[in-house]
Amino acid sequence: MADGNGLCGSCWRETPFILGLVCDLCGTAQIGPDDGTCVHCDACRALERPWARGRAVLDYSGGARRLVLGFKHGDRLDLGPRFARWMAARAGPLLEPGMLIVPVPVHRGRLLRRRYNQAAVLGRLLGRELNLPHLPDALLRTRATPPMAGDGHAARAASLEGAIAAAPRHRARLAGRPVLLVDDVMTSGATLSLCARQLAAAGVPIVNVLVLARAVQHA
Repeated sequence: MADGNGLCGSCWRETPFILGLVCDLCGTAQIGPDDGTCVHCDACRALERPWARGRAVLDYSGGARRLVLGFKHGDRLDLGPRFARWMAARAGPLLEPGMLIVPVPVHRGRLLRRRYNQAAVLGRLLGRELNLPHLPDALLRTRATPPMAGDGHAARAASLEGAIAAAPRHRARLAGRPVLLVDDVMTSGATLSLCARQLAAAGVPIVNVLVLARAVQHA
């Protein structure tokens, strides 16, 4: 899959990086010249995204999907530093003075089974790359939710209702600070939306989103 310095040749060829013109809210690749124009994809035009800007590094398919799943479920934490470097390289348009990095939380039951929150691992490593403070427990997953693979945005949002909250002990630190919200994969964006709304309720003035991979849902 990878050598000590990066991906092997075949893995590079099979890993779809998102390059060029992208949606300014979710990072999905768009057709057209990358001339600095701000564009939004059809999904983001149809939904009210409660964050300001977003970027993604990989299209969640092919070799990228295998890499992310290995990191998420296969204990391939050795991939984390490489992913963080890729994410840091795409983070420029999202950065604000005084920004905090906050990962999407997982429920404690899932954390016990998996032993780590992959979003928090990315957030910690990204904080080192960007020299930004990382607040891994700023958001709490207050109840477990069922797997949502294949569900649309509305179904995911309904399943998540009330499942994420800002940690009371961190509200003072969050208030007035912009946040870079980090996750491994964005599908419908329902989880990121709930996180962004909870951060806004805690006094965060700007939430930007950075994910390792973007999974595009097709009708």
